[in-house]
Amino acid sequence: MSDRFFVAMIPPTATYQEKQVNTKNRKPIFYEPPELKDARSKLKAHLARHRPDVPYEDGIRLIVRWCFPLSGNHKNGEYRTSKPDTDNLQKLLKDVMTDLHFWKDDALVCSELVEKFWASVPGIYIEIEEVE
Repeated sequence: MSDRFFVAMIPPTATYQEKQVNTKNRKPIFYEPPELKDARSKLKAHLARHRPDVPYEDGIRLIVRWCFPLSGNHKNGEYRTSKPDTDNLQKLLKDVMTDLHFWKDDALVCSELVEKFWASVPGIYIEIEEVE
């Protein structure tokens, strides 16, 4: 089983790393600031239509190419070497994909390729394939 699709959108730059913590009765309470909630909602709305009919249950290779809108003197297809970090982008993406039942658990992702580019067509290219 494999899936491959492109989500045409301006990728969110708010990341899971931006979670906040407060205390109540001396106990930590974690919460998502509005920017992170918006990013999660945006990803859910765009990814929901690509959800597989049956969630993956075996090992997965996940390939993600983050395509950010061109700015400054950057060229189409040029690697983006500025923030956000790929690991922070991936955490939120995989959490949303888990919530949408792309797979049983994101622990099934045993191989990952993540890249980020400047692109004339912004969006997120995602490829999921089962590994043996």
